[in-house]
Amino acid sequence: MIKLKIRNVGNSLGVVLPKELIARLRVSKGDQLFVQETVDGLRLTAYDPEFEKQIEIAKMVMQEDRDALRALSK
Repeated sequence: MIKLKIRNVGNSLGVVLPKELIARLRVSKGDQLFVQETVDGLRLTAYDPEFEKQIEIAKMVMQEDRDALRALSK
């Protein structure tokens, strides 16, 4: 477990990621990260353009086929 402290960053709040966490995420300055809400809490992952593309497609399908999905969920 890694403990992070919330700090002021200009008019916002932020956290500083320790070197070990940056290495495990395989990110560097300027990279993007995803924060996903899960049943267990939040998940922080490195930016993945393919995953974002899949999410956008899923959102479109859910929007277009809302009635069919609702019927299937019953």
